[in-house]
Amino acid sequence: MHLSRVSGAFTEESLAFQKRVLERSGLGEKTYLPEGLLRVPAEVGMREARKQAEKVMFGTVDELFSKVSLNVNDIGILVLNSCLFNPVPSLSSVIVNRYKLRSNILSYNLGGMGCSAGMISIDLAKRLLQVQPNSYALVINLDCSTQNWYCGNDRSMLVSNCIFRMGGTAIILSNRSIDRFCSKYQLTHTVRTHMGADDSAYNSVLQQEDDDNVVGIKLSKELIAVAGDAIKTNITSLGPIVLPVSEQLLFLTTKLAKRIFKMKIKSYVPDFKVAIKHFCIHAGGPAVLDAMEKNLQMTEWHMEPSRMTLYRFGNISSCSVWYELAYAEAKGRIRKGDKVWQIAFGSGFKCSSSVWRALTDIDPIGEENPWTDEINDFPVSVLN
Repeated sequence: MHLSRVSGAFTEESLAFQKRVLERSGLGEKTYLPEGLLRVPAEVGMREARKQAEKVMFGTVDELFSKVSLNVNDIGILVLNSCLFNPVPSLSSVIVNRYKLRSNILSYNLGGMGCSAGMISIDLAKRLLQVQPNSYALVINLDCSTQNWYCGNDRSMLVSNCIFRMGGTAIILSNRSIDRFCSKYQLTHTVRTHMGADDSAYNSVLQQEDDDNVVGIKLSKELIAVAGDAIKTNITSLGPIVLPVSEQLLFLTTKLAKRIFKMKIKSYVPDFKVAIKHFCIHAGGPAVLDAMEKNLQMTEWHMEPSRMTLYRFGNISSCSVWYELAYAEAKGRIRKGDKVWQIAFGSGFKCSSSVWRALTDIDPIGEENPWTDEINDFPVSVLN
């Protein structure tokens, strides 16, 4: 708030609005912003954006390579996702150059795909691995906000300043059968939903100029409703492939009773907890998490990774579901055979799910991740 005030870019009304949003955002005091935004005046040019992206990408990939016995020449597929910062050469080319990846690598750079792009990246890597035998895929997600700090006074665009923060992840996927014995998880299902054919869904998250020609990300008032519809559609597709027959029959029975016999009863909400142990729900904001908790009949324990990630790191776009999985690992919750559901949603409007099965017990002792040094301080009480 101090930096926003001294920037001189915002009216008193806009400053007061941002303060109210921050107080109700579910974010704590330790989230990360790029260095350029912490200077007075803020530095939001291409040079600072590149520095932020490289710090995030190189940090996560270096840490990943320190954990796996892998020669970089073995990586045959690279999928990188960066929603808003897409320079030339692409960020995937930056990775190829930095780590001297081989010349015939299948390299993809996803841009503008929003907070669900982390799961879209996994789905793309999965499909490529299905046709590229004996391969490794490196998947990188980052959220780069340096060039996208909004310096105007349109309230629908100011919200993004308040909730989006800085983060990054790197994941290795393999289709080599021998790697089953050293892998943490097996990817069992991916489901993608795209609601972009509907105008309200398409326009719910939109990058554009405001009335003063200042570029920002506009979040519409219909966003929560749009997200709810996308999630419902995605879950409807996912349910039949993960739920036991008993849950599917209960859902089908109530649906038929309403449609055929015109019975005035509530639709049965399947209990995903009977099939899945851990839930990593994109930490987009407290309102979305509240709705997911209510509609899926989740407990505080199930929502804890999402709420604590929002509190500690903020909305880190496509990276959030990975920080949530890291939270569950750091708490020692992941046991062999457990199923994990990651669900993310974002601009377009899209919703994507990935379901994983743990191949081993994840021992938090010696497991380095973003929570390692402070996991004993969580959970904390969050007042929205």
